[in-house]
Amino acid sequence: MNLFIFGMGYSAQVLAHRLRAQGWSVDGTGRGGEIDFADRAGVAAALAQATHVLSSVPPARTGGDPVLDAYAELIGKAPAMWIGYLSSTGVYGDTGGAWVDESAPIGHGRRSARAAADLGWQALDARVRVFRLPGIYGPGRSALDRVRQGVAHRIALPDQVFSRVHVDDIASGVIASFERGPAGVYNLADEAPCSQNAVIEEAARLLGMAPPPLLTLEQANLSPMARAFYAENRRVANGKAARVLGWRLRFPTYRAGLRALNASTSPTSASAAPATVSGDQRNPSNSVERPIATTGTSTPL
Repeated sequence: MNLFIFGMGYSAQVLAHRLRAQGWSVDGTGRGGEIDFADRAGVAAALAQATHVLSSVPPARTGGDPVLDAYAELIGKAPAMWIGYLSSTGVYGDTGGAWVDESAPIGHGRRSARAAADLGWQALDARVRVFRLPGIYGPGRSALDRVRQGVAHRIALPDQVFSRVHVDDIASGVIASFERGPAGVYNLADEAPCSQNAVIEEAARLLGMAPPPLLTLEQANLSPMARAFYAENRRVANGKAARVLGWRLRFPTYRAGLRALNASTSPTSASAAPATVSGDQRNPSNSVERPIATTGTSTPL
């Protein structure tokens, strides 16, 4: 099998590593690839040989999807049996903390460009799978790293809650869709949406460090992008991916994910339900996005 990736960023490189270990040929554009995005002949040749095509490139800051703008026609004509796009759960906007699944409307939040790209990929071809991702974390990119570096924040917003997903579970969700389930939209999120404060506090506990002080938004002096993040509040349901794709989370909670990450770098490390927007949630009783790693920036996922 041969996967071609537009934008070999953090999540895409984890997927590529896993597939190469299974004997796949994987190439793409971006910092982890060998083909220049502007090399139309090179991209066309790669698409002609690919059995699977994935884009992790976010929309441009000024709007528009760079991959669709440049290569929509070539992708549509490519012989690939599977086409995928890594999107963001930011397309759902603010739900006041309610659960949201793939049937909910999109495009009403701060991620209007992402929502337009999401819809553009859905309309491109009947083979397309769109994966909506919340805050992404994993090796070198987690609350553990921010607490160690002294750059973590705790913000005094008692009702703030969001979802997240470990990068390994993104890879397994994408791979699960290769052989199971129809084209369409899938949320890939863990089963323990919670406040960012809870994640930071757990990371500090695992590291044996004091958590950072609790600050107001004004005291934290956050960037406009980070402040905008705190204006949205939602829980992301993963039931469709679990039910249709047979996707099983390796790290169903942030506690499990952080514990595993900490163990990989420190051998002595310690080992009432909200309202529902729509109905395909999974294990809401387990619930308790500043994000662990935001999606929708100019950096490939």
